[in-house]
Amino acid sequence: MTPDDTQRVVAFIDKWQKSGGNERANYQGFFLDLCAALGVEGPPPKGNIADDPYCFDKDIKVYHPSGNVTPGYIDFYKADHFIIEAKQGSDITGKGTAKRGTPTYLKAMEKAFVQAIAYTRNVSTKPPFLLTCDIGDHFELWTGFNGDYGGYAARQDIELASLCREDIFDLFVDIFSNPQARNPEKIAARVTREVAADLAELTKTLEGQHEPQEVAHFLMRCIFTMFAEDVGLLKEHLFTDALRTRWQKNPKSFKPEVETLWQAMNEGGSFGFHGQLLRFNGGLFAEPVAFELSTDQVKILLAAAERKWQNVEPAIFGTLLERALDSKERSKLGAHYTPRSFVERLVKPVVMEPLQAQWVVVQGEAKQQLDASELQTTQKKKENQKNKAIATLEAFLTELTKIRILDPACGTGNFLYVTLDLMKQLESEVLKRLEDITGQAQIRMDIDRAQITPSQFLGIEINPRAAAIADLVIWIGYLQWHFRRFGDLPPVEPVLREYNNIKQGDAVLTYDGDPSPDIDPKTGQVRKFWGGRKIKDPATGRKIPDKSDQVSIYIYKNPRPTKWPESEFIISNPPYKGEKLLKDEWGEGYIQATREAYKGVSKSVDYVMYWWHKCSELIKSQSIIGFGLITTSSFRQPKNRKAITPHTSQKEQYFKFAIPDHPWVDKGAGVRVSMFGVSRGYDKGLHGEVISEKKGDTPEESADLIEIHWSEGEIFDDLRVGSVDITKVFSLQSNSDFCFQGCKLVNDEREEGENWERGFYIGKAAAIEFGLVERTDNVIRPYIIGKDINGLPSGRFVIDFYGLNRDQAAQIHPQAYDRVLREVKPYRDQNSDKGFREKWWLFGRPRPKMRKALSQIHRFIATSEVSEHRVFIFIDCRNLPDGSIFAFASEDAYHLGILSSYIHVHWAKEQKNRMGVANDLRYPKTQCFDPFPFPDPTLEQKQKIRDLGERLDAHRKQVQATHPDITITGMYNLLEKLRAGEPFTDADRDYNNRALVSTLKQIHDELDLAVLDAYGWPHTITDEQILENLVALNAECAEEERNGHIRWLRPEYQAPDTVGAQHAAPLQGILPGTKTSEETVIAPVEQQTFPSTFKDQLSAICDLMRTQGGEWTVAQLKAQFKNASRKQKAIQDCLDSLTELGVIAVHTEAGSPRWYIAALQKAS
Repeated sequence: MTPDDTQRVVAFIDKWQKSGGNERANYQGFFLDLCAALGVEGPPPKGNIADDPYCFDKDIKVYHPSGNVTPGYIDFYKADHFIIEAKQGSDITGKGTAKRGTPTYLKAMEKAFVQAIAYTRNVSTKPPFLLTCDIGDHFELWTGFNGDYGGYAARQDIELASLCREDIFDLFVDIFSNPQARNPEKIAARVTREVAADLAELTKTLEGQHEPQEVAHFLMRCIFTMFAEDVGLLKEHLFTDALRTRWQKNPKSFKPEVETLWQAMNEGGSFGFHGQLLRFNGGLFAEPVAFELSTDQVKILLAAAERKWQNVEPAIFGTLLERALDSKERSKLGAHYTPRSFVERLVKPVVMEPLQAQWVVVQGEAKQQLDASELQTTQKKKENQKNKAIATLEAFLTELTKIRILDPACGTGNFLYVTLDLMKQLESEVLKRLEDITGQAQIRMDIDRAQITPSQFLGIEINPRAAAIADLVIWIGYLQWHFRRFGDLPPVEPVLREYNNIKQGDAVLTYDGDPSPDIDPKTGQVRKFWGGRKIKDPATGRKIPDKSDQVSIYIYKNPRPTKWPESEFIISNPPYKGEKLLKDEWGEGYIQATREAYKGVSKSVDYVMYWWHKCSELIKSQSIIGFGLITTSSFRQPKNRKAITPHTSQKEQYFKFAIPDHPWVDKGAGVRVSMFGVSRGYDKGLHGEVISEKKGDTPEESADLIEIHWSEGEIFDDLRVGSVDITKVFSLQSNSDFCFQGCKLVNDEREEGENWERGFYIGKAAAIEFGLVERTDNVIRPYIIGKDINGLPSGRFVIDFYGLNRDQAAQIHPQAYDRVLREVKPYRDQNSDKGFREKWWLFGRPRPKMRKALSQIHRFIATSEVSEHRVFIFIDCRNLPDGSIFAFASEDAYHLGILSSYIHVHWAKEQKNRMGVANDLRYPKTQCFDPFPFPDPTLEQKQKIRDLGERLDAHRKQVQATHPDITITGMYNLLEKLRAGEPFTDADRDYNNRALVSTLKQIHDELDLAVLDAYGWPHTITDEQILENLVALNAECAEEERNGHIRWLRPEYQAPDTVGAQHAAPLQGILPGTKTSEETVIAPVEQQTFPSTFKDQLSAICDLMRTQGGEWTVAQLKAQFKNASRKQKAIQDCLDSLTELGVIAVHTEAGSPRWYIAALQKAS
């Protein structure tokens, strides 16, 4: 802030503070003068720039749920910067404006805030800053970089005179010109990444000198010391100053002097000339052990100490610190971590929304009590009503201190910290409300009195180092809040407390004593399995299993589920482990013990499902209010739904929200996850679909670029939303013995960068050398994998000894046998599957049923199990399909046509089964094919589909034969752009000229219409109606099959004895659910008893409007309650109170006021 800046600001303040009177009409002049005082550009005249991104009186349209549109005007607006609403107060009574400090004035200012919040829902993107301004007196400021501004009490009050302060001046300059400079998440993330890099460098120098656990505890003591001095818990920056002036020059003095400092911090003793220190206690400094450091190491620690530790973001700090301490993870230090906004996406709906719903009701009740106070005739009665309002708020504060949050896989504590931070924000709002009512600052220093503390945030973590970091992270977050609220006032001693809220242990399994080795009764030896280490084979040069790397299998005595501490909410990100990873880390004994402890849970489920099961059991017993989990996207797969459905089918819990497919970070790598929240009861939920992702320079920027589309409805067990549950279908006998997964070789696993030619796999040159051309024994066969379908052919062949015993294989093809002996047998010898070990020369899954089904035809239909686009093609039966392919045993192009149609592709896509970082579509047979009902066409319809299927396959093959570089993926990428109407680039046009994608589109379009005709459905059918009809048709087919009538797809193979015996009965036509009307029918709500207390009345009306949606008149609301005819005034009072709080909105239509949940407003 320069002297010129100061001069301009002083002149501005002097002019407007003295203005007095009703200056609301001159607010534009006030803000133009403010821009000049700040030295920022003012808004151009309205209408000069399209859509007026920076102007006064910004025109907006408010779209109400009924479709009615009303105009609105924002006083002062700058896109992606701020919304400002101007008001005018007065210091004296009787000037036509509310007197400052009175209840009427507070109501007027809160109304301005509610209006501004409503405007944020009606602009294209929510701005990061929201302000109301009492012209000439003060500003009220809300920050919402994440789209959440909090309530009215979340404001920062800024007097006009404080613009002379450099920090306030700079703040306003940034609000007008560079708001992202104030984004707290990005500021904190940058500082945290820098700090973590310093710590990683220091850790690297300490490795090999000390035990890892000792290094971790030493660094955590250093970290807290650096944080403590930056927030003022240690005065005069004594640690940094000592590093710079003493220990850098004389590093030998570091160890004894730091240990003395930490002992003084633990006990609250004196430290040199710095005098008495605060007593920290808490266990962190109970063993004040330091290391001897070199000069270079002291310099690294000094560099870390000079960072701004008060700005560290605990939400990511724990993760980065854990990586800094882990040599294997250190390379991933800053590249990938879970940004705070991802964690908030789970915590807010699961924990904060129920608490904020309570807070709305509490505020409404307190408002009613304050309004009653204004109507009282004596001061004593006024005070009594006012004290009731204060007691209402105090009671809610007490309730907040009783809320316990459990994370039973807490890692380094980021979920717990974010929840603490959000709950402290809510606590601050309550305290601000109390301050508004009492006129007194709410200084509550006592950690044990009406204050949210770390004791409420409970964790279970199996990694002892991560558990210790989690405890540190929560305390740093808590103390950040202390200094944010109380400034320089130190906390009550001891600063740290040993709550033992983070427990180190296994959240799933408890057992007696230590695990004991599993002794094989036949041999008397400890049973073992291969640990995974490989060595180079001297004969082949390839890596083979190291037989000496044997891991003992253990027995767990009396295994049982771990008992979790009591809590109100559970949030967690359990480990992503399938059975293989779990076995590698814990061993077979642990898997068996877990299955024994959880007998009611299917054995095939992923490890995360044990968290689901325990949480669901707690919901069922009403021990918790709700829970939220982050799981792998495989949560939705049929094997895991075996654990989901038993809980959801009882209608005692429902998915409150779900995002089935969301980017995430696990151990520094990008993965796809499902996130969801579950609540008691049965209701509709919010379903999020990620529709756009872009990569930014940092994880925070990437998170900002994710776009999610939200819809409301019942969320099913596969995390789909809609009117039809496509998981409630039956496998059809007609589809049996028709679709097969290809062979699983169970070959030696290829490491990254290694050639695929190994074990059973051979290339074309080796295949020719092995006698591909002249031999007729079929041992060497061309082999097709999923990537061959979608991309360029790999030219793979396999050694296939199917149908031969070991001696026959060695005799018929000794060269191939020798290769398998050398390259497959060592790997199979270590496999826990007895069949794989004993029949090592055969594929692990040779698929005899598939081979039999394909043996009588010349070609089969194939699709890649995982694919960007769901495409079906014909493949010559001389090729053997791999396990990454599903093979359909038909050479009839009619079947190819049905499978390639939009109806089947849409059905398969809606199973929401995706895989890998690329988030490609997956084709699980049990969901996509087994229940899929084929149509019952006429002969003419069937032939038309058959002809189009042949055309489709021939067209693609001809294109690829002419242009070998053209791939199926390339064709369908371009087809997707063509269908979306996206403009082609020059490269696209060149590709299209060769790939003939326009012709491909024409064939698909004709095929889709022909298949719709075969089903008897209209060409205008919607996607949701397609699903409804397929579910209905599946049920009809299943009922027919129960009565003995099966519509075989390939009867001459599937059921040769029935060929010609069955006659197709009429089956379809327009099925129920194929409606063209857009009309929505709302089911009547069962009448409830209207509550007697105002607090409960508020809750009842809020819940009704939230769950039913739409707009409501007073008469309609009355009709929902049994005894409400005499309660019209109470209903009106509730509506007024909720409107004042901004929870609901109102507009008038046909002369009648209509209320609705404010969040239903739509942007123009």
